[in-house]
Amino acid sequence: FNHHEYYRYLNCGYKLPLVGGTDKMSSDVPVGIYRTYAKIGVGQEFTYDTWCKAVTAGRTVHSGGPMLTFSVDGHEIGDTVALPGNGGTVEVAAETECIFPTHCLQVVQEGKVVAEASEPTGARKLNLKAKVKVEGHSWLAARVAGPRYESIPHYDGWGRGIFAHTSPVYIACGGEWWMFDQETATYMLTLVDGCVEYIRNASRLHTEETVTHHHGEPDHQEYLERPFLEAREAIHKRMHQLRVPH
Repeated sequence: FNHHEYYRYLNCGYKLPLVGGTDKMSSDVPVGIYRTYAKIGVGQEFTYDTWCKAVTAGRTVHSGGPMLTFSVDGHEIGDTVALPGNGGTVEVAAETECIFPTHCLQVVQEGKVVAEASEPTGARKLNLKAKVKVEGHSWLAARVAGPRYESIPHYDGWGRGIFAHTSPVYIACGGEWWMFDQETATYMLTLVDGCVEYIRNASRLHTEETVTHHHGEPDHQEYLERPFLEAREAIHKRMHQLRVPH
């Protein structure tokens, strides 16, 4: 798996719930081979609105088969755990169950494996409990897959992997959760600038008299550029904030 892209945005301080679904490119890919589970609050009715609120709160697990639970000091996926400014130690607990045998259950901290339970021959259930040291603002998540966290392929034409991954539990030390990575922010600006350049100089545009845009704005190019320009401004603001992580 290549989770580097997801991890780098988390490490740059963006709280991003993990959400995904089936990319059904042909009839031999079953609908729901990948799906998102969202935990709705106790006593809440199961509706589309409550599901969306659970996703927004980051209480999600993305799965290609396994069921996966995760907690940090008893806090659920999507929560923020408060520690003193100098950090401390937290207890992580993860459990997975699947109709397919899985081999490797891991807890990752800022993208690095810090706890693991494994079964070389594969097992329908895996669980782990461990102590993890936290020295500053951080995040933790759980993931499960095959040996050495290499995916076991589904029996579909694309050989898609059997795995699951939780959204993070965030760890705030001595104040509001805050993380930042200069390299990732610069990379994001490069992506934004590339998109703006494409819109302005490489995209195919219809002439005004041949298309009616449903957004109702007179300048379609300005409409397309706006979210990228807003993103650029937001990234610059984060890059120039005087506040730094403890």
